[in-house]
Amino acid sequence: MFLASRLMPKTPKDSSHQPDDLLYKRRVQNLEHALADLKLDSILLTHLHNIRYLCGFTGSNGLLLSIRGRRTFFTDGRYTEQAAQEVRGAKVVIAKGSLMQEAARHIAAAKITRFGFEADRLSVTAHQALQKVLPKTVKVVPTASVVDRIRMVKDDHELTLIKEAVVLGSDLLTPAIETIRPGIRESEVAAEIEYAARRWGAEAMSFETIVAAGVRSALPHGRASNALIPKRGFVILDLGVILHGYCSDMTRTVHVGPVPKRSKEIYQAVLAAQEAAVEAVAPGVTAGEVDLAARSVLKKAKLDRYFIHSTGHGVGMEIHEQPRIAREQSEVLKPGMVITIEPGVYLPGEGGVRIEDMVVVTERGHHVLTLATKELLEL
Repeated sequence: MFLASRLMPKTPKDSSHQPDDLLYKRRVQNLEHALADLKLDSILLTHLHNIRYLCGFTGSNGLLLSIRGRRTFFTDGRYTEQAAQEVRGAKVVIAKGSLMQEAARHIAAAKITRFGFEADRLSVTAHQALQKVLPKTVKVVPTASVVDRIRMVKDDHELTLIKEAVVLGSDLLTPAIETIRPGIRESEVAAEIEYAARRWGAEAMSFETIVAAGVRSALPHGRASNALIPKRGFVILDLGVILHGYCSDMTRTVHVGPVPKRSKEIYQAVLAAQEAAVEAVAPGVTAGEVDLAARSVLKKAKLDRYFIHSTGHGVGMEIHEQPRIAREQSEVLKPGMVITIEPGVYLPGEGGVRIEDMVVVTERGHHVLTLATKELLEL
């Protein structure tokens, strides 16, 4: 009925999960094309996920400067050895003081005219400090989502890692089901899920595990609390893991005790909406069209007003990435995009249902990555 528990954690070979130099080169080439379109000589990247994507650094403090196709990575002395081991395709500079000031000196020395920065990632204070050091001849240009949009389409290496994270995440339905029973706290269920995840090799959870039971299942983001699992009612389980730097995301809804007719009808309506949205996923389709597919089913069931969030989002190194699968979103789906499909219905004071799969857009349509059953389980 559902996946069997793992008896032993996997011990993957780390080397197989590191991109090769050619792959980093391709990613950087995509960045250079984007900068050319923006007529920029250079860009300073401050978002750590974008930095990891382009050069491999996994630490917590770093900047990546790209000037006319040449990259320099800045970090502090704590990461001297780690940067030497991880960074690909960039000169490593160990700054003695402020990384931003060190990067600014390199920018000033390069005699560039148009310099870009991640406006949606850089603080006002850091921006002001940067402008103080740069020559007035350098035009500072704010950019938004330059690397994020490149990351929106996953390469084959990323898809392999995402699939591994999804498999591990799917397996976690088993310890959740084995733990749920009336009288146990939601937080205890979450603890068992997270303990199993770490035992089986997860680096961390993608987000704070959601376990919302009974009337609390009407809360879309009802993070696990000290509330007790009731004798009867829905339990929403929303969970994900980070494995080899990539996230998974899955939601399943189970029921404690006999399922009333009304609850079965709600569950089947949400399942039909979820499956309709999944079937709508294909290259050339807009994100808004996928969202509409889910809402149309719930509208026929007269439940659409209880669907109060978007249908999904992109997933990769971060749990929420582009594209956004929501009303009137014009982003066109492309092969390699990985998205969630997660419609839900939430009835205040009664309970809620959400079902979520991760789906990859393929050349001819789509492929569902999530493995866990979507059967309504009566516990």
